[in-house]
Amino acid sequence: MTTFTKTILFTDTDGCARFRDEPIALTEGKPQARLSQLMSSGGYQLRHSPVGFRSTFHCSDHAQWVFILSGHMEIGLQDGSSRVFSPGEHFYSEDLLPAGATFDEKVHGHWSRQVGNQPLVTLFVRG
Repeated sequence: MTTFTKTILFTDTDGCARFRDEPIALTEGKPQARLSQLMSSGGYQLRHSPVGFRSTFHCSDHAQWVFILSGHMEIGLQDGSSRVFSPGEHFYSEDLLPAGATFDEKVHGHWSRQVGNQPLVTLFVRG
């Protein structure tokens, strides 16, 4: 069976953001063009981030796919690790503030930034 790798940015049980990979089975379509099951979405947004853009630590407001259309996006975690996503790459952001928690910039969330000399263009598709 063919699969698609869904990289997920999520809030772990300790309230900290982490990455994990999860397979999505491609069980539909034809042998030359495998598809996943149809997934619902709640709309999409495009974002342009200029050279030099960097956010502070934050949590996502809602679960969403993030697709890198051009430029490079780095996501940094509280543990000091980070990952860079390039054009054609993606991740699923569900790094949400735990229920009942008050945001603490030393515990919760992630930061993002544009990397390199080209603006960052992203497509956000709400899950």
